[in-house]
Amino acid sequence: MPGLIRILSLLLVPLLLGSDCHLSDASPRTFEIDYKHDRFLKDGQPFRYISGSIHYFRVPRFYWKDRLLKMKMAGLNAIQTYVPWNFHEPQQGQYQFSGEHDVEHFIRLAQELGLLVILRPGPYICAEWDMGGLPAWLLEKPSIVLRSSDPDYLEAVNKWLGVLLPKMRPLLYQNGGPIITVQVENEYGSYFSCDYDYLRFLQKKFHYYLGDKVVLFTTDGAQEAFLKCGALQGFYTTVDFGAGANITAAFLTQRKSEPKGPLVNSEFYTGWLDHWGQPHSTVKTENVVSSLYNMLVLGASVNLYMFIGGTNFAYWNGANTPYQAQPTSYDYDAPLTEAGDLTEKYFAVRNVIKKFANVPEGFIPPSTPKFAYGKVTLEKLKTVEEALSILSPAGPIQSHYPLTFIQVKQYFGFVLYRTWLPLDCSKPTPLSSPLNGVHDRAYVSVNGVPQGILQRNDVLSLNITGKAGATLDLLVENMGRVNYGKDINDFKGLVSNLTLNSSILTNWTIFPLNTEDAVRRHLGGWGDRLSGPHNKSSARGSSNYTLPAFYSGNFSIPSDIPDLPQDTFIQFPGWTKGQVWINGFNVGRYWPARGPQLTLFVPRHILVTSAPNSVTVLELENAPCDGDPQLCTVLFVDKPVMK
Repeated sequence: MPGLIRILSLLLVPLLLGSDCHLSDASPRTFEIDYKHDRFLKDGQPFRYISGSIHYFRVPRFYWKDRLLKMKMAGLNAIQTYVPWNFHEPQQGQYQFSGEHDVEHFIRLAQELGLLVILRPGPYICAEWDMGGLPAWLLEKPSIVLRSSDPDYLEAVNKWLGVLLPKMRPLLYQNGGPIITVQVENEYGSYFSCDYDYLRFLQKKFHYYLGDKVVLFTTDGAQEAFLKCGALQGFYTTVDFGAGANITAAFLTQRKSEPKGPLVNSEFYTGWLDHWGQPHSTVKTENVVSSLYNMLVLGASVNLYMFIGGTNFAYWNGANTPYQAQPTSYDYDAPLTEAGDLTEKYFAVRNVIKKFANVPEGFIPPSTPKFAYGKVTLEKLKTVEEALSILSPAGPIQSHYPLTFIQVKQYFGFVLYRTWLPLDCSKPTPLSSPLNGVHDRAYVSVNGVPQGILQRNDVLSLNITGKAGATLDLLVENMGRVNYGKDINDFKGLVSNLTLNSSILTNWTIFPLNTEDAVRRHLGGWGDRLSGPHNKSSARGSSNYTLPAFYSGNFSIPSDIPDLPQDTFIQFPGWTKGQVWINGFNVGRYWPARGPQLTLFVPRHILVTSAPNSVTVLELENAPCDGDPQLCTVLFVDKPVMK
């Protein structure tokens, strides 16, 4: 009888752990570092992981299983993911953990497929994600020192970890889940503050919420200078580096912090990130597989960053300094494309892994089929100025001097700033941002006539014309917050005064724009269409810009053709720069005039066959529609286009 009771108790432990994480000590599952033999131990047996990065927040939930299964079939035994704080707490105290935000479901899904999980919950993650994953509302205290022991910052971090980490504890390996290791912060050695008290604070909180048995680690670039401030006793130090790096030198750097223990490259770069206006980044497959092979020969644990990059839908992309925003695509030239397609790099990596580990036999899920739905004609709805009543239903804010996005509680998207010309500008007169105060891009008009663009770092002055008393509008776009380095406290909007002919402009009327709600309720169809060649929305200044305006159209997908809808890509022939929504879903930013991304990925789950699919475009600079309505079209194609 005692033997039967013991068997039953062991069977019940995993069930009990789901509701009571304090019973974890009864679990026989262990994951630990064997310093004596320079390795990990899983359940007492030697173990090394071959992992790949996937960001659940960049892949539609509809496709989580498809992507994870492809990673499993490549021979990976683990996946690595970040947790972006701002994705789950976009407004202070308002948490999102369902639907596309259901990180617990994502982790359990990985476990169901037989994959272990390396969790990177930050609170800062970088990841080429807006503000490195930190929520913009932290900046409501403008003096806050992010990623430090600043009391205001620690108070917010403490609340966030108190929400997130208890959700993760039942998912730890020793508690029956798949999470084997947990990273604390991210590349902290690259940040200026070098605040060991902050790292100790995080160490205390992670152990408080996750227990003392969890393996906590740090990741930094493979340079001694980075490890000086990024490593801390009690965290296992790992490094990151890409193909072509000196592997021996990189791991010797790790050894200076960790004389014993497993060799770990937590971010082995399979590709690289893109910026608007630069060629698409690629890394040769042969360089990736050569470096991967050499690391695996050494017995190292390796995480491939990225294994699938995914998409920066909506406004989630980050930026680097000097200010360069990243595009909507986070393809990363990874083994799986942004759309989850198998590549030559995928199979080459799989062949290397085969030499060191058992790769699952059987069917590899194929690349998802794509469909070219063709040309869709759009018609102008309203300019932003004409749509202010629906874009800013609460009305404007009055201020003597301009206010930032944060000050008007607008964290993403657009704000329209309006004042009046205090002097006659019948001759071209300089409108200037002497302190580089436009963050990030302002579309300027006078009395509904486009004047041009002011742009952070690049265009600080613009000649405008207009009579005294004329309306001066600046539609300011937040193009993504800096995600890396000392400038992550990236305020948006007009962050300093503008001058007209050297005189400071005052008496501003400020309209925060709720584009998401406006598109869903008013601007997603044909009801708000404006027509007539004499409408002021057709005005075009000598600068050859058009006023920022919304355009809309629709297309139908036959319901009698099997397997439709399918994934597709939207292209913008003749368009310049803007934002696009399909059926109210914010697909992201387009900027074909700048590149390298010429098409945006449109996943099938946002399309329907039961009704027409709506396409809404906010063109900010120059639409092809006014000159020839036949050119007012977008195109759905079956292949992505990069330049």
